[in-house]
Order: sequence, then C-alpha cells, then structure tokens
Amino acid sequence: MTEHKDTLERIRHSTSHVMAEAVLRIFPDAKIAIGPAIEDGFYYDFDLPRSLTQEDLNQIEEEMRKIIEEGHEFRKEVISREEAKKRFHDQPYKLELIDAIPVGEEVSIYTQGRFTDLCRGPHVASTKELHPKAFKLLSVAGAYWRGNEKNKMLQRIYGTAWERPEDLQAYLDRLAEIEKRDHRRLGKELDLFSTHEEAGAGLIYWHPKGGRVRQAIEDYWRDAHRKNGYEILYTPHIGRSWLWETSGHLGFYKENMYAPMEIDQQDYYIKPMNCPFHIMIYKNQLRSYRDLPLRWAELGTVYRYERSGVLHGLLRVRGFTQDDAHIFCTPDQIESEILEVLRFSLRIWKDFGFQNIKAYLATRPEGSIGDDSLWHTAVESLKKAIETEGLTYQVDEGGGAFYGPKIDLKVKDAIGREWQMTTIQFDFNMPERFDLKFIDNDGKEKRPFMVHRALLGSLERFFGVLIEHYSGAFPVWLAPVQAILIPVAPTFNTYAAHVCETLKREGLRAEVDLSDARMNAKIRTAQTQKIPYMIIVGAKEEESNTVSVRTRGGEQIPSLTTSKLVELLKEKIERKEPN
Repeated sequence: MTEHKDTLERIRHSTSHVMAEAVLRIFPDAKIAIGPAIEDGFYYDFDLPRSLTQEDLNQIEEEMRKIIEEGHEFRKEVISREEAKKRFHDQPYKLELIDAIPVGEEVSIYTQGRFTDLCRGPHVASTKELHPKAFKLLSVAGAYWRGNEKNKMLQRIYGTAWERPEDLQAYLDRLAEIEKRDHRRLGKELDLFSTHEEAGAGLIYWHPKGGRVRQAIEDYWRDAHRKNGYEILYTPHIGRSWLWETSGHLGFYKENMYAPMEIDQQDYYIKPMNCPFHIMIYKNQLRSYRDLPLRWAELGTVYRYERSGVLHGLLRVRGFTQDDAHIFCTPDQIESEILEVLRFSLRIWKDFGFQNIKAYLATRPEGSIGDDSLWHTAVESLKKAIETEGLTYQVDEGGGAFYGPKIDLKVKDAIGREWQMTTIQFDFNMPERFDLKFIDNDGKEKRPFMVHRALLGSLERFFGVLIEHYSGAFPVWLAPVQAILIPVAPTFNTYAAHVCETLKREGLRAEVDLSDARMNAKIRTAQTQKIPYMIIVGAKEEESNTVSVRTRGGEQIPSLTTSKLVELLKEKIERKEPN
C-alpha cells in the first residue's frame, strides 16, 4: 500500500512539472510558484497575464501529452544558492523560495525537457513513465501567494494523475458522484438552507424544510441524552473577558474569536465555546463525590472567525450550533464514563445510518500539561473503551491537545468518504485554571476529571454530511416531508386534504399537492423532491376510504386504510429505517 502511494505521489509530482512546462510553452512570460502532489492529484500556482478558461486547460492538456510523448528524463542537480538565483533570475517567486531555504540545506533542481524547477523531488525517471491518457486538469482557482491574503492572487490549476486510464475514469466517476451529492446544490434544489454574502459570510439560514430536519435531529438528540443520564443546559452567548482569560481562549484562540464589545466599561466576547459556561455552573455550589458524575449537554450556538477562503457551505461556517457535552467525574469513575460515552456515540451514529466507524486515539504531545499518572490513566481509559467496543482504531502518537488525550471517531459515508465527527477529549487544563473541586469520601478536596464531548460536531456540518450521505433522500424519520397526498384529479382534492390532515394530527410531516398540474407531473415533482411516500387518491380510494401508496423508489404498496398507513409510517420512523 505504501509503495503504491509513493508511486502515485511520484507520478503526480512529475505531472505537475509537465503541466508547468506546458504552461510556459503557451505563456512564455508566466511566473511560476509552487506545484506539489496532493491527495488524489496535484496543483501548480501561476502568475499569468490573463485569467484561464476551460479552453486554455484543454490546450495545456494537449501540450502536456506532447511533452510526455517526447520522453524527457527527470534530472536532479544540487547547486549553490548563487547558481540557483542565476538560474531563476526572471522568476521572483522562485527567488523568494531560494531565500527561504535554511543555511546549510541542500539546494536542488529538477530538469525535464526545456523546464527546470526548484525542487526536492522525487520524480519518475522519465516523462515516458506518465500515461498520456491517465491525467486530467480539473479546475482553476485563485490562491494567494504563500497563503497570505496580503500577497498577490495567483491562478492555481488543479489536476489529477493515475497509473492507468481506468484508474482515472474511476476517479472521475467518483467526482461526478460527489458533485451529484454536493450539499450546496441539493440544499438549493430541496429548499433546505441558504447563505447570503451580502448579509454576512459563513452564516446559515435554515429554511422551513431544513428546519424540520433540524427539529427531528434535535428532538432525537435531546431524548437520547435524557435517556442516557444527561441534563440539558442553556448558557449565555456572551461573557466578560475574565471568563476567556481564565479559560485560556484569549491566550491560545484569540485569532478565531470576534472582537470584543464594551458593556459597562468591560470587554465582553461572543462565545466560541460552551465549556467555560458549564464550568461556571459547576462552580455555583460545592460538589460532593455523591453528586458525580455530572453529564451536562447543550445545543449551544457559538461563533468563530474563519477566513473567507475556507468557508464552504454547511461544512465550514462562522456561526454554528455545537452539540456539546461535558462530564465531570471522580478518577474512579473515569473508565466507566469513557466506555459509556463511546457506546452512546456509536449507538447514535448507527441510528443515523452510519455503520462504518473508525477510532483514532491521540496521545500526549510535547509541551503538554498534567502529571504523567493523569495522562497514563486517561490514555488507558480511552484505549480500553475502544478495545471493549471492538472498534478498529489507529494510534496518533503525540496527536493529543496540550491539555489532554482524545478519541476522534471518523465515519464513512455512502460513497466511502471519511468524515471527522465525534471527539471525546480529556481536559487537565480547565479544572486547574478554574480551580474545580469536589469533596471526596475521605472529606478532602480533590480535583475532578473533565471530559469534553462533541458527538455530531455541529448541527450545520452534520446536516451537510447527512445531505451528502443520503444524497438528499433522507430516511422517513428525518425527511422534511414524509408523505405527500396526490389527488388523481381536482374532484378528489377534498378527500386528499382530509387524509393529509389526519396524518398531520398523528404527528406526521405531510403535505397535499392541490396544484393544477397533472397527476404524473405531481409524482415526478415529488420524486425530484425525494419525498419518501406518495399517497395517491382517486374515486376508488374515496369510495373505500383507503389510499394507494407509492414509494420514491417506485414500489407500489397495496391499498391501505388511513389508519394502516399511519401505522406503517410510524413503525418505520420508530425503527429508524434507513429508507
């Protein structure tokens, strides 16, 4: 597997150099920046005289094929810094990179054909090793030089390259599937949510249909937490600077926090996290070991400053509702609490239709705080919980936060993409900073253990993942419209409306289509909207007080009475059937 990955990295890195040579052949005055291999492909940044078009990408691809067929060897040279500056005297971005190379470090270049680049390598031996039909240029995007928005905007050409044409085609098919599932497109088509740059970037507007899905998620979340021994909290949206100074956020996280507002000559900050507020509730009274564990959860809306370039639909936003929870417990309780929170997380993910889950155990990094014994106890508790549940896991050595180790759960969606979701995080920092205590059974004050737990992560990001996982065709328990009544002709509008009201009284999310469109057009609209059940009514159904049922997958269900239909839908909802 590693060997295959190394081969692909060489292919992609080499293809990026071939692309750069092709661009320089077409645009001789172009200035070149950097061009690394990345996951599934490569990119190269250019300073060009004009914006590129799709026709330009097609022309660059053709030139790349010529270079590949010419069979140029990739030759490495190690040269002095002065020689490098002579070689790249007309390339300002390369000169800047040369100046940034640490003193004493090797300066190397690679040449193929008429193109030379400042590069560490590695590469394939010759362009002949690159298949002329196993690469494709995908898109052009803007990219600030060195990622700094104060620098010039360059044009970044993204591409992909593989060993064989069939591998390329499989990847392009996967990209097409990803595009089909894109939550931004589906969100608009299904009228679920919107964003409005003119009113504020990175902020989500939940439409009525999206709001119905969110309410179903929240109702399920609250019910599941209550059944699992959690209490639900509600906390303020702002807090005095003292709170964030004490928590450490102003020291470590200020660049992601919004500017303070002055109230009564004091600085207040809008919250980026919920945890300091939960701590204040803990400190409101002296706690005994008999009170612990305390499991407190909140759907708390927080705000974090994200740069505009990284905002992405529902997946990267500036305001979001975190499904936050904090557990305060004694050292003796920590092992059982971690096991229970892991089990709880897995149950919830499976209810939402995610079966393929992998754990990542992040251990102590350099510069961390806390006694060795605390870290050992915490890591062993996390490890034992993972192994008890039989989860596949990987150890991320040194990947924990400075204040404690953690478990990250990643789930795979319907097309195999892995998403980082649940985090179960120890915290040795805030109990110390806020001087948290409890009275143990020996009458002495002791420090409680604190665990942060975000299960879904945020409702916004989770909703985006959910849309793409189901391609908008939500299971009936989550669907914004669970059933739509379709009369075969206007004569039966009254009966259709009556059945719809019956379903609504039973707590089902039902609608009736009373438009002037023909029945088949109404059915097509309902399928486009991915509504799970289409309830067709006409003369036969009205006479027998029944309904005909058609699923969005095209299955016809024999005629049912309205009460039997309600029973069918409620059973599927109760069982959380995936579809």
